[in-house]
Amino acid sequence: MASFPVSMQVGSWIAFAVAFVLTFLFSTWYVLYYRYKRHSECSSTLTAILGLSVSLLTVIMGPVDVFLVSFMKDDNGEFKDWAESNVTRHQIQETVLYCYYAMYGCLTLFVFLIIPFVYFYYEEEDENTNIKSRICGAMKYSACFLFAAVVLLMIGAFVPLKKPPVTNNATIANDLAFLANELRNTKGETALYFTIGFLTVIGFVCLVFYTGFGLVTLPADMIKGRKSVSTELDSVRNEANDSRQRRRTIRRKYKDTNRRISSRDRGKIDNLNDQEELLKRKERHLEAMQARCCSKCTFLWRPFEITFGVLGCLAALLIFVSLFITSLDRAMHSLGVKTGYILPERHYPNPIDMVLLLSQQIFPLDYIIFASIIIFLFLTTITGIERIGIWFCCVKMYKLRATRTKPQALLFLCMILIFTVLAINTMMYTLAPEYMAYGNQKYVTENNSTEQCTTNEPEECVMSIAASLLTTFVFKLWFFGVFYYWANWAFLAMVLIGLVVSIFKSRRSSIEGEVDSDDTDCSDDELLQV
Repeated sequence: MASFPVSMQVGSWIAFAVAFVLTFLFSTWYVLYYRYKRHSECSSTLTAILGLSVSLLTVIMGPVDVFLVSFMKDDNGEFKDWAESNVTRHQIQETVLYCYYAMYGCLTLFVFLIIPFVYFYYEEEDENTNIKSRICGAMKYSACFLFAAVVLLMIGAFVPLKKPPVTNNATIANDLAFLANELRNTKGETALYFTIGFLTVIGFVCLVFYTGFGLVTLPADMIKGRKSVSTELDSVRNEANDSRQRRRTIRRKYKDTNRRISSRDRGKIDNLNDQEELLKRKERHLEAMQARCCSKCTFLWRPFEITFGVLGCLAALLIFVSLFITSLDRAMHSLGVKTGYILPERHYPNPIDMVLLLSQQIFPLDYIIFASIIIFLFLTTITGIERIGIWFCCVKMYKLRATRTKPQALLFLCMILIFTVLAINTMMYTLAPEYMAYGNQKYVTENNSTEQCTTNEPEECVMSIAASLLTTFVFKLWFFGVFYYWANWAFLAMVLIGLVVSIFKSRRSSIEGEVDSDDTDCSDDELLQV
């Protein structure tokens, strides 16, 4: 029995190792870019970096999984010598499966233990508390999250699972045949699937609002650009003069009389004072920016910004069209609601799916394209969070601003991005169903021709571990599949809303994120340190 070629095995995992290093560096840069240096803490910063790195690696693992199953076959649809044995194929897939278990287990650990503990550990900080009391206080509040995790695991372990229907319909029987060997999971595996599925539901909510809104907003803002510093500075100075003039007009009414200023006019004066103070801080920041050399060289990098904005618009259009086509395909050709809208094979051409399948012939081009899609969705999610803010139970908790995000907001942000990345991982099977399931595998038909692998040929095709896990989970717990399906339509609707907002919204301020109405004078303190 031939073994899996060492060179290709090493090559695939080297690509994954490179992706791990790049992911870690990207997460580090991202966290350091947004953290608030004056109120930072090593524990929260390190937790955010590691949490983001693990969540992104869970998605990046997909192309490695696809490559390993694709490499088992030649272009003629025949299994290679080393892959003819089911034992060899099973060993390779088992290794990938354990990698997925490890990463999903780490994500669960971050969500239910590490992030809550670090968050409450920072909240317990006080002049009168020591490390021991902070740890005890953090463990006390974190126990609630552990209890929630235990509840979800228990529900997942004992929830009644759907079984394949007994039917005489040959078509349905063939469509469900690929699930025959996947329905033998243990209670522990099912409990983990249920927990991850529940977290993915939260992730889809974040995906709809944040990623859906940012998918168009990010490239649109890059094309529009920011307001001119000099023009905005003149506008701020004019607003400040108008504010002072209105305040003097109000006071003049009471100058020559003995009347007291009415409560209504007093309120107007207070509002004008607050407005003038905000305008003064904006003026100071604009003057500092105007003095910087980079603001005078805007014309040099402006063409690159427009170019990336146009490319972002094209990427957003490609994602929108691909998601719409596959969702429409699932609506018309899936196995129905009770199977979680499982789509056995693609009927309509999907642009992203076709590009990834073609690029897989040039290693590692598909990996680069896949990673680019993930990074783009990640950046659009960040943009959406910047515009909308961090909300919890309909209450706006924090704002995300470069170099001004406090540790609590950073940990909340990390939690949101972990949820969102889980949802992105699931949505990729709608964006590229055939690539994520079989890659460029082919099988030999009865007429000795080769065709792209589908779930209708379970004996001739090897499904990727991730697609197998997702399909089995959605089939067993079909209500999760139904939610994911309709969440994709909600995502498309939010993209259209973001498009309308981007069309009518004016250009962003040159100092957006640096000064806000609820800031204190500490923003000026940081300005003096620059």
